[in-house]
Amino acid sequence: MQPTYTVHILSDSLGETAEMVARAAIAQFDGDAFRIERLPRVRTVDELRSAVESHCGRWCLFVYTLVDDALRAEMESLCAGGVNGVDVLGPAVATIGRVTGLQPSGEPGAVRRTDEEYFERIEAMEFAVKHDDGRNPQDLPEADVVLIGVSRSSKTPLAMYLAFKGFRAANVPLAPGTEPPKELFEVSPRRVFGLVTSARVLQEVRTERMRELGTYVPGYTDLEAIERELEEARAVMRKIGCIVVHTDNRAIEEAAQEIIRHLEGGLAVSD
Repeated sequence: MQPTYTVHILSDSLGETAEMVARAAIAQFDGDAFRIERLPRVRTVDELRSAVESHCGRWCLFVYTLVDDALRAEMESLCAGGVNGVDVLGPAVATIGRVTGLQPSGEPGAVRRTDEEYFERIEAMEFAVKHDDGRNPQDLPEADVVLIGVSRSSKTPLAMYLAFKGFRAANVPLAPGTEPPKELFEVSPRRVFGLVTSARVLQEVRTERMRELGTYVPGYTDLEAIERELEEARAVMRKIGCIVVHTDNRAIEEAAQEIIRHLEGGLAVSD
């Protein structure tokens, strides 16, 4: 079975530029072999080190846009130590500065207009980060959209993508033998989306994740255990009466667009 390679997008802004470059590069290969994960708004050297160390995994592949000199220098040092990194902005900024004699501003996200929509997107991104993986459940009623599902069902990348589109997104894991937070049942079912996938696809994703991390969790990749876990999750979704979205073999953008159509168009609930 071909492994899935994760390309981490690291940025002191939102990482849009790095992601576009990464997707253009990935298009030259078998697209099914890759997934993209954004690590946006890195602000300090400590945050940078922590992000790289916690996401390095087996392949340790990063595409980054860091305009801050200290952050870029630290990333260059990490790359010299074995991290596989591609600096998207650094060489271009350095060459333009050298030729023109002008000094770059070093301002993250300078390419975007600082209008009301931009700040709303930033607020949505911050909300998604603060409410990732079930954190701060007391705020769930404030979310525009709440994603629920078992581990590795694409909750976090979908939440981050929706946040980039301006939706205040939270996600809540449905773990075996664990009751969801009571606040989840206070949210309108029209704003809750249950993410489901096939057991075999989930098994492959989890197996590759364990391989990347070099660890093993008993039962985490067992097919029968996964099937039971998915059934328990579906029972919770039926209890809530939420909309179900299939994420297996679909791009994050595709699944996100389905959710956005439901949010904006009020499509019928289906399972």
